[in-house]
Amino acid sequence: MATTQIFFASTLYGAATLAAAIDSDCFAPAGRRLLLVSNNATTPETTPAVDEMPGFERLRGRFDDVLSWNETIAPFHPGAWSPRVDDIPLWERHLRLLWGLGDDTVELVVESIQVNPALALTQLFTDAPVEVYADGLMSYGPTRNKIDPLIGTRVRRLLHLDLVPGLTPLLLGEFDVPPELVPTESFLKVLTELSDTEAELTLPTGSALLLGQYLSALSILTAEEEESLHVTMLRGAVGRGHRQIVFKPHPTAPARWSRLLEREAQELGVELTVLESPVLAEVLYQRFRPALVVGCFSTALMTASTFYEIPVARTGTDVLLERLSPYQNSNRVPVTIVDALVPDLTAEVPDLTADDGDRPGPVSLPYLAGLLRAVGFAMQPQIRSDLRPAAERFLTQHLKGPAWRYFKRRRLTTLALPGAIPQQFAFIPRNATLRRVVRRARSFKRAALKKAALG
Repeated sequence: MATTQIFFASTLYGAATLAAAIDSDCFAPAGRRLLLVSNNATTPETTPAVDEMPGFERLRGRFDDVLSWNETIAPFHPGAWSPRVDDIPLWERHLRLLWGLGDDTVELVVESIQVNPALALTQLFTDAPVEVYADGLMSYGPTRNKIDPLIGTRVRRLLHLDLVPGLTPLLLGEFDVPPELVPTESFLKVLTELSDTEAELTLPTGSALLLGQYLSALSILTAEEEESLHVTMLRGAVGRGHRQIVFKPHPTAPARWSRLLEREAQELGVELTVLESPVLAEVLYQRFRPALVVGCFSTALMTASTFYEIPVARTGTDVLLERLSPYQNSNRVPVTIVDALVPDLTAEVPDLTADDGDRPGPVSLPYLAGLLRAVGFAMQPQIRSDLRPAAERFLTQHLKGPAWRYFKRRRLTTLALPGAIPQQFAFIPRNATLRRVVRRARSFKRAALKKAALG
């Protein structure tokens, strides 16, 4: 019986990862390979899909055909639609007819299996083996939602890029899914193909690149706070001596953010270039090799540092570690990794001529692995209950130091972990009367300090 492999992608970065995996023979031979693209933007009608992005034509040859998930389930949105249980047999027959699958054995390769649209696709082909590929830092964290064992036990492996060399992903660990690396050399070769398509793109060499993420769309920051974050990136890059700045906005971010940066750049007397083409950051690394990459917690910070050895800097992670709510927010792991590994934008630039022993460096791999196991358990204690001993060890050894920034005392108390509020005082955070007394005491203290300053 013939085999058809269906590869699911919602980003050009993900499609490039799949292309690299195919080039490296990570998949068994198949009669046909179909690429199913999904546009998950809030308003897909105004945002280009994967197969409409610059450079995609260089990837198309790896697949026998390209299909659209949006067209398949129209008028529903990919992120919101899932099949009713009773309708699954009808949908599978419909898709086999629509996509010309016949009686072929179907194999699925998907991203973000814990949420739609990938979850919906795995539900429709009930007998298909599944492979998951990771297109970012979230794979180093626990599965964000509990997956039906009928789906989770079908997953054969997790393919991922070596974004943090030596670090093992936690994703799908509850099903003992083995992780497997996509060779970095193959991924860089694919990026070279993509960069060759940007012949008309010209940017100042040796400039500082600022990465926008559109965090306000995720309700992590307000629009005003995100604008301020971009201004902070600009000022920080200028403070490091860069006079040529390139801003890569998120494809769906408002245009007015770029205008605010342009005014700020004019006041600072520096040259600002705003990218209008939705090009991958890695293509810019390949073509122009910026002197510095600045961002918040974008995966592109790690590809710049790990794959291209470009200096990177972060800003805003301290605010996000405090703001992310609930604690289970899946962005917490990327923020934690970037905060732990990437130097702060305002920190003093290290002396690269100093000996390794004299120069400050990132946290060690064992420390980072222990930190992520502890954070992972605190995020998903039911899904990854097996991580409790590792979390207890890490918290016992390291919680007195900088590691506190990655945890919430109330969360530790709820899970009875080291660092929790002592039992006799556990009622205090929930006591409304005590909170009012504390607020009044703080108010009196501020008033006294202000009076002393004026007097």
